[in-house]
Amino acid sequence: MSTSVRPLEELVRELSPQLKIEVQAFVESLLSKSNQPIRRKLRQDWAGMLKTDHTSIELQHLAVEWRNG
Repeated sequence: MSTSVRPLEELVRELSPQLKIEVQAFVESLLSKSNQPIRRKLRQDWAGMLKTDHTSIELQHLAVEWRNG
Protein backbone atom coordinates (compact mmCIF):
# COMPACT_ATOMS: atom_id res chain seq x y z
CA MET A 1 0.00 0.00 0.00
CA SER A 2 1.43 3.34 -1.05
CA THR A 3 1.50 6.21 1.43
CA SER A 4 2.00 8.93 -1.20
CA VAL A 5 -0.99 11.07 -2.16
CA ARG A 6 -1.56 11.56 -5.86
CA PRO A 7 -3.00 14.82 -7.15
CA LEU A 8 -6.73 14.78 -7.86
CA GLU A 9 -6.21 15.78 -11.49
CA GLU A 10 -3.96 12.77 -12.04
CA LEU A 11 -6.51 10.41 -10.54
CA VAL A 12 -9.38 11.85 -12.59
CA ARG A 13 -7.37 11.48 -15.82
CA GLU A 14 -7.26 7.73 -15.22
CA LEU A 15 -11.06 7.38 -14.92
CA SER A 16 -13.36 6.20 -17.69
CA PRO A 17 -15.51 8.86 -19.38
CA GLN A 18 -18.61 7.66 -17.49
CA LEU A 19 -16.85 7.88 -14.13
CA LYS A 20 -15.56 11.36 -14.99
CA ILE A 21 -19.20 12.43 -15.47
CA GLU A 22 -20.08 11.01 -12.05
CA VAL A 23 -17.14 12.78 -10.43
CA GLN A 24 -18.15 16.05 -12.06
CA ALA A 25 -21.75 15.68 -10.82
CA PHE A 26 -20.50 14.90 -7.31
CA VAL A 27 -18.15 17.89 -7.22
CA GLU A 28 -20.91 20.17 -8.50
CA SER A 29 -23.23 18.94 -5.75
CA LEU A 30 -20.53 19.63 -3.14
CA LEU A 31 -20.06 23.13 -4.52
CA SER A 32 -23.78 23.84 -4.44
CA LYS A 33 -23.88 22.79 -0.77
CA SER A 34 -21.04 25.14 0.08
CA ASN A 35 -22.84 28.03 -1.66
CA GLN A 36 -25.95 27.74 0.51
CA PRO A 37 -27.11 31.09 1.87
CA ILE A 38 -26.15 31.83 5.44
CA ARG A 39 -29.05 31.47 7.81
CA ARG A 40 -30.35 34.68 9.20
CA LYS A 41 -29.14 35.83 12.57
CA LEU A 42 -30.96 34.94 15.75
CA ARG A 43 -33.67 37.45 16.51
CA GLN A 44 -33.76 38.69 20.06
CA ASP A 45 -36.48 41.27 19.81
CA TRP A 46 -38.51 39.16 22.22
CA ALA A 47 -36.14 39.91 25.09
CA GLY A 48 -37.99 41.28 28.08
CA MET A 49 -41.42 40.32 26.74
CA LEU A 50 -42.08 37.88 29.57
CA LYS A 51 -41.72 40.51 32.29
CA THR A 52 -45.49 41.02 32.25
CA ASP A 53 -48.19 39.55 34.46
CA HIS A 54 -49.57 37.11 31.88
CA THR A 55 -50.84 33.67 32.81
CA SER A 56 -49.24 30.64 31.20
CA ILE A 57 -52.26 30.23 28.91
CA GLU A 58 -51.99 33.84 27.76
CA LEU A 59 -48.29 33.35 27.11
CA GLN A 60 -49.06 30.25 25.02
CA HIS A 61 -51.50 32.24 22.91
CA LEU A 62 -48.98 35.05 22.49
CA ALA A 63 -46.29 32.55 21.45
CA VAL A 64 -48.60 31.18 18.75
CA GLU A 65 -49.30 34.71 17.51
CA TRP A 66 -45.57 35.53 17.40
CA ARG A 67 -44.77 32.31 15.50
CA ASN A 68 -47.51 32.86 12.95
CA GLY A 69 -46.64 36.51 12.47
